[in-house]
Amino acid sequence: MLATPTETLRSLGISRTKALYLRDLAEKVVQEFPTLGELAALEDEAIIKQLTQIKGVGCWTAQILLIFRLGRPDVLPVEDLGIRKALQKHYQLTDLPDRQTVARIGAAWQPYRSLACLYLWQSLSPTATER
Repeated sequence: MLATPTETLRSLGISRTKALYLRDLAEKVVQEFPTLGELAALEDEAIIKQLTQIKGVGCWTAQILLIFRLGRPDVLPVEDLGIRKALQKHYQLTDLPDRQTVARIGAAWQPYRSLACLYLWQSLSPTATER
């Protein structure tokens, strides 16, 4: 990856910015960045701290990895638009809830906030049964 010219990546449809992000990730891997197995042994916040050192990886991306790849049971991505829209719908809120509101509502779901998120995302599916 590090030896691949940016123009080659661009010819594959990868934006210049994403090419920079991929290079940064490759450099981190070469510099002995923790493997997924090593990350799995860490607490959630430590994993987020490690992953957000990679350019282009923010808290949301790290939280999604925690839920879907590492199977962590108590993650609430408070910035996720789908979660916010589902809360607005199900709690009949006038406006999209902000991070603090999502966190406040989600506190009741501990220690299974990841599962609650899965249900909230599913509730937005066009095939979800209205109740």
